[in-house]
Amino acid sequence: MKILVINAGSSSLKYQVFDMDTGSVIAKGLCDRIGVDGVVTHKRPGKENYKAEAPLHSHDDAIALVLTLLTDPELGVIADISEIGAVGHRFAHGGTLTESTVLGQKEKDYLASIVPLNPLHGPPALKGLEACEKLLPDVRHVGVFDTTFYSRMPASSYVYAIPYEYYEKYGVRRYGFHGTSHRYVSAKAAEYLKKDLKDLKMITCHLGNGSSISAVKNGVCVDTSMGFTPQEGLPMGTRSGSIDPTVVTYLMEKLSLSPAQMNDVLNRKSGLLGVSGVSPDCREVMIAESEGNERAHLAMEILYHSIVKIIGAYAAEMDGLDVLVFTAGIGENDAIVRSEICRRLGFLGVEIDDARNRATKRGDFVDMTAPGARVATLSLPTDEEYMIALDTYRLARA
Repeated sequence: MKILVINAGSSSLKYQVFDMDTGSVIAKGLCDRIGVDGVVTHKRPGKENYKAEAPLHSHDDAIALVLTLLTDPELGVIADISEIGAVGHRFAHGGTLTESTVLGQKEKDYLASIVPLNPLHGPPALKGLEACEKLLPDVRHVGVFDTTFYSRMPASSYVYAIPYEYYEKYGVRRYGFHGTSHRYVSAKAAEYLKKDLKDLKMITCHLGNGSSISAVKNGVCVDTSMGFTPQEGLPMGTRSGSIDPTVVTYLMEKLSLSPAQMNDVLNRKSGLLGVSGVSPDCREVMIAESEGNERAHLAMEILYHSIVKIIGAYAAEMDGLDVLVFTAGIGENDAIVRSEICRRLGFLGVEIDDARNRATKRGDFVDMTAPGARVATLSLPTDEEYMIALDTYRLARA
């Protein structure tokens, strides 16, 4: 069976096609600048990439173009769209949906109702779903939600210490994000170590422009750093991460900021960019740091401090640590960041072989555990799309 995986953004649409008989990706690409001028990049293993400008006025246009490319005599990988057995859709927020599900009208209505909880990612994901349903009406469309990985967390991890009625009436709680990535790398780490995930205490660090850390104990996520929104937790590229909530009301009063303006400060002007004044890109901040920029150095120290603090807290929460995993753009590719974090975690039994760590090429899997270390430390490329394809395949066959 061929599974099409769709990840729709506000002005972009990523896609991959999996042949589930072999577990391989047979095509993938990106429709970018939807609603502006339109650019498509289409890739097939072992063949030259195709890139072109295209009139993409809407997500409908993007999906139509994807299906045209997939069936094109020269650029395509299938003879007819009827070969697509099901479509998997990535949703950042599933609210109270606790597992991947076939999307009927009831589920779609619910996802539309929680858009206020997820105003950035919710609307484009629904647009992508609607566009796919128009052109592929006879297959199952499956929703895979980043939040479902956290559905078994204890209430003590997800209920905030504010009036309980806000949780009951308005759904204010920790939801967690990047769950599909954390689920994938935790399972892969256990598989590599030839151990049952249910026998491990693991901390997975998804570090990128958006970052989150999760504690996985005996196969269940028991805590995670992102909360009601992806704003909570670590400082990120442009997001502040966790701060004293009174800072928000103080600055709103001091600077006469509206809620929307304050939200813009916290989500788009803070984090590495806000502290360094250089860039939201960790690589550029580290270059500035190496050139003696003190604010860039401070930005990186704040990041390391926050990561180490959360890892230490989660190790205490789980009463130990067996495995530490790094993934995503920074976690997979930045040996210096990994080294700076790990050297501060010796008290937990984290020790790495620095030569192995630094020899890692972009996107490599690496076991950097030093001989005799109590904690296995891995860098593991994530594959959220494959997890979406697996869930979609399972539900399509059911």
